[in-house]
Amino acid sequence: MTPPHFLHPFARPAASDFISIVSGEGATVRDDQGRSYVDALAGLWYCNVGHGRAEIVGAVTAQMKQLAGFHTFDIFSNPAADEVSELIAGIAPFPNARVFLTSSGSEAVDSAIKIARLTHMLDGRSERRVVISRTPSYHGVTYGALAATGLPRNHFGFGEMLADVVPVPHADLDAVERVLTERPGEVAAVIAEPVIGGGGVRPPLPGYLQGLRRLCDDHGALLILDEVICGFGRLGAWWGAEHYGVRPDMMTFAKGATSGYLPLGGVVMGTKVRQVLEADDSFVLRHGHTYSGHPAACAAAIASISLLRDDALLEQASKIGKRLAAALHDFADEGLVAETRGVGAIWAVELHPNADGKKVRDSMLERGVIVRALDNVIALCPPFVISDSELDHCVEALAECIPKDGAA
Repeated sequence: MTPPHFLHPFARPAASDFISIVSGEGATVRDDQGRSYVDALAGLWYCNVGHGRAEIVGAVTAQMKQLAGFHTFDIFSNPAADEVSELIAGIAPFPNARVFLTSSGSEAVDSAIKIARLTHMLDGRSERRVVISRTPSYHGVTYGALAATGLPRNHFGFGEMLADVVPVPHADLDAVERVLTERPGEVAAVIAEPVIGGGGVRPPLPGYLQGLRRLCDDHGALLILDEVICGFGRLGAWWGAEHYGVRPDMMTFAKGATSGYLPLGGVVMGTKVRQVLEADDSFVLRHGHTYSGHPAACAAAIASISLLRDDALLEQASKIGKRLAAALHDFADEGLVAETRGVGAIWAVELHPNADGKKVRDSMLERGVIVRALDNVIALCPPFVISDSELDHCVEALAECIPKDGAA
């Protein structure tokens, strides 16, 4: 078959066979052949409040009837952008927060890197340009975010990455300290996901994030937490920072902000950053995107955040995590998988080395469950509205599809 006109992301360009999803409700989606699937990955780590929420549709529709779109450059704003920024600042894990809006997590990470470097430059330390990132990690696909992403094969074929980004092993605080020590006064920021998502669902070791905070304080660097997956309840709290009790200088967000109903991302920054940016009244921040603060996207976020709060969905995320943890740890205890790991409502099993994650994923699709295969890791990150029976179906399908001999 001839490939379609739509060139799919993270897919083989020569591929021609795709599953066309046409509708969704709650934790279930349906394809154009009438087949139903439990969406055990919440779209792509984002649909926290579930599919088909009329409240979000209504909020976006009402906003578009009044003002479909208008830019927020320079002297312009709109009520939805102001309101969502106030909401997000109000749930930030640090006081005096301010929010910069983008349309994606990749844009948010690029923005955070630029703002980190800019903050140091404005404060008289222009030599602070180095960003320490981790391997494995996933921060996005635009050049700055991609340079910070610790998945080397994602870099393949795209040429030279952003300069002065230094990767270190994800659990090695000593490696972070070595870079800070060997390049004194040069490090602008350390960027880390509270829980690594696309790099295989890897929670931090106890005390690790607090260790990053201490090292940044000791060496004058900013701490950026990439909350694109963890933010808006995925760990059972509003932020991964809140869950782990650590205070970043900036956080990036996207995905769960609108539950994926419209594209919205951003950067939340605290006092250390904003007091520098705001110090000179004549300074102009020459960074932003056409759709920064897009009113319809902001309306979607306002409605999604309201649902998370009013429906007590953060509590539901914790309940999902407990149910998944109990079932998946049994897999490891029985030797069916090499490892089980997760926290809150994001979990994964690491298959034995010879198993093929994509074959497991495809077998689960045949049983009506959508998961994410990350090499030999199977990730589950369901909507918070998933029912116990749907969750149990996901676990049962996984048990049926795991190779019993550890082979592909």
